[in-house]
Amino acid sequence: MILTLGVSLYTSRVVLSSLGIEDFGIYNLVGGIVVLFSFISGSMTSATQRFLNFELGNKNIEGVRNVFCISINVYVLIAIGIVLLAETLGLWFLNTKLNIPLNRMSSANIVYQFSILTFIISILKVPYNASIVAYEKMEFYAWTSIVEVILKLLIVLSLVFFYFDKLILYSGLTFSVAVIMFVVYQKYCRQNFVTCHYKYLEDRTLLKKLLNFSGWSMFGSVAVIGSNQGIAMVLNVFLGVTINAAMGIANQVNTALNAFVSNFRVAFSPQIVKTYAAGNIDAHKKLIFQTSKFSYYLLLLLAVPVLLHTKFILNIWLTTVPPYAVVFTQLTILLSLIEALSGPFWMSVGAIGNIKFYQIIVSGILLLNLPLAYLVLFNDFSPQLVLVGKLVIGIILFVFRLLYVKQFLEFTIDELISNLLKQVVFVTILIISTLFTLRDHLMINESTLLNVSSFSFISILISFVYIVFIGISKMERKSILELLKTKFR
Repeated sequence: MILTLGVSLYTSRVVLSSLGIEDFGIYNLVGGIVVLFSFISGSMTSATQRFLNFELGNKNIEGVRNVFCISINVYVLIAIGIVLLAETLGLWFLNTKLNIPLNRMSSANIVYQFSILTFIISILKVPYNASIVAYEKMEFYAWTSIVEVILKLLIVLSLVFFYFDKLILYSGLTFSVAVIMFVVYQKYCRQNFVTCHYKYLEDRTLLKKLLNFSGWSMFGSVAVIGSNQGIAMVLNVFLGVTINAAMGIANQVNTALNAFVSNFRVAFSPQIVKTYAAGNIDAHKKLIFQTSKFSYYLLLLLAVPVLLHTKFILNIWLTTVPPYAVVFTQLTILLSLIEALSGPFWMSVGAIGNIKFYQIIVSGILLLNLPLAYLVLFNDFSPQLVLVGKLVIGIILFVFRLLYVKQFLEFTIDELISNLLKQVVFVTILIISTLFTLRDHLMINESTLLNVSSFSFISILISFVYIVFIGISKMERKSILELLKTKFR
């Protein structure tokens, strides 16, 4: 992930430089239309992962094979459905509703087709990816991530050698990487897991369970897409593609930082489901508290220097910084910190499986982002208030997820505060107050890379010391030290 972070940030810089602000904004906007349809696949992804983990937790190999085969059947149908929607409703929306310069409309349409193909490949890869995570083959997962990011870097570096439309070329080459990675995942799974050999299977009972779970998950997927891509569309309608470039930069930085946390959660996901499937509620409860806390701390370590020096970092990283990119980046990272705390609790909801009421409430709250964004921009308020509103909604969702999981796992509010919230809040306040006081006292000059790098290193070091000695329990600290000793040996 360290390698991936560095390459991703450098890649984004070169892409923006090669494409320009306008084409970069178009690429993020057009790709966003295709992502709008991911609510269909996203719901099935969570269902596939949950049922694979659940069957493995029960040591039911035949059940794992059946989940894989049924999932393949469903994903093929989903791919066909998305193509139909994208080539009708999506194509109409692209050509009639979005604010794209006329001289770039033909290129935008070609990029749109490549985006559809790339998305279809990513859908068909899900059962294989889910199997690798369910079997906890994290080494393969790590190496393929490195290979994928290096291939994407080579694509970006090659753009300067071509005089062909770079926007079209970039989207076409990105599709080729998706195809390569799909083939690699498929071959690995077929060679290593007996449960990943596809055969046509009709199991109506299992299919009904998968569709029921995914059907309610779809509410959450629609809400997430509406919250993210819907806001991008609203911003585009009011302010044009330049503001989409700013959102694109903010999302690139946030995605790079958040990748550490998401992969950390991926490693814990199988055990969260398996402990619940095995009926070990105490271990399950302990796991979600620890995953929540460590997810937050991991992101906080990376986020602190970025939040302190956002403007300087973006100026060094990019040749041209779009308007609002700095504040969008900071607000997006703050939201991710809240979601880092919240993530393990919705993973627990997935393990429990009782998601109907949960998804209805969460979806309703998330979709409030759209009318809120429209009202802010319609009344000519600053677009940064759109992200502030999204942050407030994120906090409300966190509180709801805590209360929802609490009724199934039967932990007390005192237990929640003592095991999670007290340490997290206290350490965060301590880190922020110390670093801001230290920065003002030392009068850090952001004119040189050496000054910013030095203070960033100090920030991470201070944050790490506070987290290790104040933010975690004595037993957790002992376990981490033992693990580090073992790895170094």
